[in-house]
Amino acid sequence: MVTRELILKKIGEIPDPDLGISLVDLGLIYKVEVKNDTVEILMTLTTPMCPLAGTLEGQIKEKLKNHKEVKSVKISFTFDPPWTVERISEETKLKLGLLT
Repeated sequence: MVTRELILKKIGEIPDPDLGISLVDLGLIYKVEVKNDTVEILMTLTTPMCPLAGTLEGQIKEKLKNHKEVKSVKISFTFDPPWTVERISEETKLKLGLLT
């Protein structure tokens, strides 16, 4: 069965090309919904002018298409609310030295 947790785990394997940190740990994934055999993802980018939106979208779809129960992946981008470093996971903040 496809679950939100499984989807986040798979997306978590994809690093941001600039920072080398997973998309999930960076806090770029705002929402994941599984409806029957369709996965809907709402995400953001670190900046609105990020030229890698298409690349990241392709990588996510590639990761998820290998699951036999996923027939369709719909990805939407939003900048409301805008991404900030506060969205980074606590564990990743510790690794990056952002927490004292």
